Amino acid sequence: MLLSLICVIVTLWVSRTHGQGRTCDFPEIKYGNIYEAHRYKQTFPVTTGKYFYYSCDRSFASPSKSLWTRITCTEEGWLPTPKCLRQCFFPWVENGRSASSGQTHQEGDFVPVVCDEGYSLPLNQSGITCGKSGWSAPPTCRRTESKENCGPPPTIDNGDITTFPSAVYAPGDSVEYQCQAYYRLRGNRIVTCSDGKWPEPPKCLEACVVSEEMMEKHNIRLKWRQDRKLYLESGDSVEFQCRSGYRAVSAPSAFRVMCREGKLTYPTCG
Repeated sequence: MLLSLICVIVTLWVSRTHGQGRTCDFPEIKYGNIYEAHRYKQTFPVTTGKYFYYSCDRSFASPSKSLWTRITCTEEGWLPTPKCLRQCFFPWVENGRSASSGQTHQEGDFVPVVCDEGYSLPLNQSGITCGKSGWSAPPTCRRTESKENCGPPPTIDNGDITTFPSAVYAPGDSVEYQCQAYYRLRGNRIVTCSDGKWPEPPKCLEACVVSEEMMEKHNIRLKWRQDRKLYLESGDSVEFQCRSGYRAVSAPSAFRVMCREGKLTYPTCG
C-alpha cells in the first residue's frame, strides 16, 4: 500500500515538473514577422505564458484580419497558431456578374460567378477560389464556342462578298465584302460566323456626282482646272470657286465641300 502511494506521488511530481519545463521555439511565420523579431529572437525558446505580436506581409492577413495579432506560448504550443492568409481583391466580372464585386476575400474563400448568356468561366466552373497565389482563374467569362452553323452571309446594297456564297458556313468561317466602283466601304470588311449568326455587315456609302447643271445654276466651277474628277467617294472633298463676273454669296468655308453618303451641298455665287 505504501509502495503504491509513493509511485503515485512520484508520477504526479514528474508530470508537473515536465509541464513547468514546456517551452516554445521561435515561430517561423510564412509571409509574416514577429514584432521586433531582431530584438527578441535571442530570447527563444520561451516559457509558457509568454506572448508576442505578429503582422503579415502585404496582400496577406492573419485569420483575425488584425494588423497585429497576439500569440501565446502554451502547453500545446503557440495559440492561436500563427499564420498569414492570402487576401484576394475581387474587382468586377467581364461578361458576367458576382455579388462579391469590390470586396476582398481571404485564402480559401470560394466566389460564385454568373456569366452572361453565351459566356462561361474556364472549364465551365461555377466560380473562382482565393489561393496562396491569388485567384484560381481571372474573373473573366469567355465566349462559349458554338457548333451551330450559319446560313449564307447577309447581302448589302452596292456591294457583295468576294467569293461565291455557300449555303452553309461552319463556326469560325469568314467572308470578305467589297463595294462597287465609286462606293466606299464603312465597317468591318471581314465578318465571321459565330453562334450560328453573322455579325452586322459593312455598308457601301454612295458616291457623289459633281453635276455640271448644278454648278451652272449656282454660278460656280471647279477651283482647280486640272481636277476633272466628276465622281467623289463618300468622305472625299472638292473645292469650288465663283464663275467669272460673280461674287460669293455663301461663306468662304462653304466652297470646300465633302461628299456625305451621296450628297453634296453646293455653294452659291451671285
